[in-house]
Amino acid sequence: MVLMIYALCVGTAALCALLLLRSYAKTRFRLLLWSGLCFVGLTANNALLMLDKTLLAHIDLSAWRAAVGVVAMALLVIGLVMERGR
Repeated sequence: MVLMIYALCVGTAALCALLLLRSYAKTRFRLLLWSGLCFVGLTANNALLMLDKTLLAHIDLSAWRAAVGVVAMALLVIGLVMERGR
């Protein structure tokens, strides 16, 4: 049951990334690009969480998860700052 919940979280983040990047491809609104890239990182973060807590429980992936999460959020912050300056 836990694996299914983690998989749904990965799928939801991946779907958000897909929809945001697809909208960016149509409109070329750059904030959609930055948001989509953030959700790509959040998808990777959720995938690492799923691996860390279920399949590779004997290996600590918390540092990798934190690094991926920081990079994902940094992409969004960079995008927000860059779009604010325009």
